[in-house]
Amino acid sequence: MAQKKTIRMMFLGDLVGEPGLALFEKWVPRLKEKHKIDAVVVNGENTGKNGKGITAEIVQRLKDAGCSVITSGNHIWANKKIYDFISQSDVLLRPANYPSVCPGKGFALVNLNDAYVGVICVQGRVFMHEDIECPFRTVDSLISMLKTKTNIIFVEFHAEATSEKHAMRHFLDGKVTGLFGTHTHVQTSDEMILPSGTAYMTDLGFAGAQHSALGIDQKIILNRFLSQMPAFFKVEKKGPMVLNGVWVEVDVETGNTLKIERINIVDNEIHNFF
Repeated sequence: MAQKKTIRMMFLGDLVGEPGLALFEKWVPRLKEKHKIDAVVVNGENTGKNGKGITAEIVQRLKDAGCSVITSGNHIWANKKIYDFISQSDVLLRPANYPSVCPGKGFALVNLNDAYVGVICVQGRVFMHEDIECPFRTVDSLISMLKTKTNIIFVEFHAEATSEKHAMRHFLDGKVTGLFGTHTHVQTSDEMILPSGTAYMTDLGFAGAQHSALGIDQKIILNRFLSQMPAFFKVEKKGPMVLNGVWVEVDVETGNTLKIERINIVDNEIHNFF
């Protein structure tokens, strides 16, 4: 009996500033070797200065460290220099349900040893930009298109509300290989394989300082809550640091997930980034 052909994919939550980048560069090569990972997808929209945006230089750093696709969300336009770059990039994605006039695209097709993998990035509307296109209809349309090329399709849902992510979970079970949430920077412990073979996790988490406010200096965020005054964000650079995500093993023929395992690394060796 022939052995099933499988691939392994790793998905990491929002990288925050230089700490997130350093964690990625340190741990991804190790994790790829340990788990025999074929490709890595990461949310990179918070890697820029003060924890917002991304640059072409950062995209190259992530690629050099082993990243295949970089997703994003509501902070993708924080750095205006990325506009021209994203229009030409096959690696950096913006949410697919943004207006079509926006530069860039919301999906990618990756070739892994003759097995093609589709990656879709969409953004939620609840408590976010409610004037963007419906993420459910957008992702359904892209799935139909990508299904002509591959059975292996992953969706990253950059959304605030757990209810919206859970609704998408029921909507996509059996239609895609995996659905993973981002944006809240808080890893959930609900990794699972849904009844029809779709991998799911409500939020992948983040990469950054453990004792922070979602990667940002907690004193700044606390003062903002207490005073209701605007403030410039500053990335927390004191360790320990954490790196969150999941990896999955997929049946190439069916596109179903066979295994899912949560990644939650606490790095006590990286003390600071001053």
